[in-house]
Amino acid sequence: MDSSLRSVAEQLLKDLQRTYSETNQIPDDLLIALRFVFGPCALQALDLVDQRSVTCVSSPSSRKAFQVLGGSGHMYTCFTSCHYCPCPAFSFSVLRRNESLTCKHLLAACLSQAMGLCQQEQVSDQQMTHILSGQTEAST
Repeated sequence: MDSSLRSVAEQLLKDLQRTYSETNQIPDDLLIALRFVFGPCALQALDLVDQRSVTCVSSPSSRKAFQVLGGSGHMYTCFTSCHYCPCPAFSFSVLRRNESLTCKHLLAACLSQAMGLCQQEQVSDQQMTHILSGQTEAST
């Protein structure tokens, strides 16, 4: 994807964060822009946010990851800092075909963070090591 589109996406998320913090809602123009920039995964991501499917897992060493419960019931550990999700859609549409900016799980993590709707969970550094290494997808 073009780097200017990534810049537009980043600015859109900043605008959403500012507007949502002021009004506690997403105006129609921002919803339309989300759909235009992110495609069909935007509505799916917003649905995951509505369902409170996103948890920010953090540890005492300040490491953090986002766990997103997908519609299929599978838990995906997403990393917004390096823009990665282990789901098949991310591998196929983002990495392999370069057709999308992101998947619904990673976008849901970004949106829930921007909107302040992310559930928070503290884990030990040892538990975080297991999460980050992929030894477990669900937090304990």
